Amino acid sequence: MTTAKIGIIGGSGLYQMPELKDVEEVKVETPFGPPSDAFIVGTLEGERVAFLPRHGRGHKILPTELPFRANIYAMKLLGVERILSASAVGSLQERYAPLDMVIPDQFFDRTRARAHESTFFGEGIVGHITFAHPVCHDLGDVLEESCRAAEVNVHRGGTYLCMEGPAFSTKAESHVYRAWGMDIIGMTNLQEAKLAREAEICYATLALVTDYDCWHEAHDAVSVETVVEYLNKNVRNAQVIMREAVKKLAAAGRACACGSALKSAIFTPPELWPEATTQRLDAIIRKYRKQ
Repeated sequence: MTTAKIGIIGGSGLYQMPELKDVEEVKVETPFGPPSDAFIVGTLEGERVAFLPRHGRGHKILPTELPFRANIYAMKLLGVERILSASAVGSLQERYAPLDMVIPDQFFDRTRARAHESTFFGEGIVGHITFAHPVCHDLGDVLEESCRAAEVNVHRGGTYLCMEGPAFSTKAESHVYRAWGMDIIGMTNLQEAKLAREAEICYATLALVTDYDCWHEAHDAVSVETVVEYLNKNVRNAQVIMREAVKKLAAAGRACACGSALKSAIFTPPELWPEATTQRLDAIIRKYRKQ
């Protein structure tokens, strides 16, 4: 049964959507363990939406500790077809100022300890998704339009560098990332994008710029209080943007290729799939099982 077709993952500071109505708390069990928290399912702009606080309510889970597979698989079990992911980021380029929004279209992986949380496949079933274009372009269009409707300064495109954390970058690292042409830096969205593609769910990131990372000459003059102030303002902007996006998605058909991402991606013939693995991945590979 479809509980919600639209999923929202909230990042630092974005632990709730106050505009949600008819709210219920839904706990989802997955073959990959429990998600970050119970889902908050409610109605937003006439659509049922499943909201998940990425780090748990109260921000209790480190980026490296996040149960990425459980989070995305739970979305699939709830019937989610599109995920809007909000995430606080640092800026690696002067043009992305604090309080700006960025809708990246590329990711660069600098994580080291998340291999087990980067794919659903393995243990007898091999899958290789295409990931040249890691976000859903159509969903990115909706986020961009929603940012403009909310009168927020938005940048479309760019590369999100996903670092391991939990410590932030050294100044040397930050300058190297800039030299590589990276645009923004965060700790969470790459694994979500990979798993959403494997689950055939549309995915796009709304990146909330809170600071200039440590490369900027004015970095040492920025107080923690200032960053928190920017974060709080960004969170409210993100809530408005998400509401606008849900309103637009309610009337939009799903015409992208995300819904068939596994069509040619599973290399192992179905007759060789181990039963235990087949059962574990049932929600995402069911339609590709041999009839």
